[in-house]
Amino acid sequence: MATENAPPMDKTTAERRTERPHWVLDDAVYSISALLLSVIICHSIWTLIIRPRAEAVLSQRVTVTQAGSNVKTQVLQLRSVYVILKDHEQELCVTLMLWSLFLLGRQAQDTRLSRKLLDREYVKIGEGQVVLPEDARVYSRPLESLPKVEQDRFLPRLLMVAYNRFGATRSVQDAAEAVRDECDFEVASMDTKLSMVRFTAWAIPAVGFVGTVRGIGAALQEAQGAMGGDISGVTMGLGVTFNATLTALVSCIVVMFWMHQLQQFQDRLVLDCRTYVDRQLLRKLRVVSK
Repeated sequence: MATENAPPMDKTTAERRTERPHWVLDDAVYSISALLLSVIICHSIWTLIIRPRAEAVLSQRVTVTQAGSNVKTQVLQLRSVYVILKDHEQELCVTLMLWSLFLLGRQAQDTRLSRKLLDREYVKIGEGQVVLPEDARVYSRPLESLPKVEQDRFLPRLLMVAYNRFGATRSVQDAAEAVRDECDFEVASMDTKLSMVRFTAWAIPAVGFVGTVRGIGAALQEAQGAMGGDISGVTMGLGVTFNATLTALVSCIVVMFWMHQLQQFQDRLVLDCRTYVDRQLLRKLRVVSK
């Protein structure tokens, strides 16, 4: 069989093939853990604080005297923030928002750590020195001796790509194209990691729309009572409608704002790393023609 004659796989190749599944597994574990933590935090707040206070507010009716007459009516206090947030749709919207912020926070932390590496002096080449294809291996050895976590950061990886391509092809243009391709790959990778946040940004308005439909249905069920003069049931149903919509829109705005802030932060990292490699390394590469 062909597999019997295949050469044995070295340890380095095996580690590279298992690197991507570990990365995906880490993201999945963190995502699930962040979701569970968000559910626990929000459900605890809603159970211990928001719903008890909302019930206390709704149990108190305010007496309003109409202008020009002595007619007094009692109305519910529906403008309280606890009443606005008390329903299950609002709780789910805030839970999804908190989950998204946890996911964005992790990527922001990774980007911040990668950006700190721009202050390191990875390329120790003087202004009057040049790098020949034969020297690429020598200059790349300090990068290979870095810790594994630091090697996986974007800037050291970008430098290694430039050194390896220049040493293999003996072409400055190929090295520059390899750097550009690696930057495009990093942008695509960062964009892929935001897929779950984009899902929550779509799911939050959908959950708010569910609350809107449920509130309209509850209001229609109380239409018979409203014809008899009691409009409290219709008011409560419409209150659920508008409160769910309001909470969903605010939560979606918060998620989209921080997601675009993170994307801007990541794009600046890619541009700064590419500028770093271009100024510190690519312009110093030389090929001596024989």
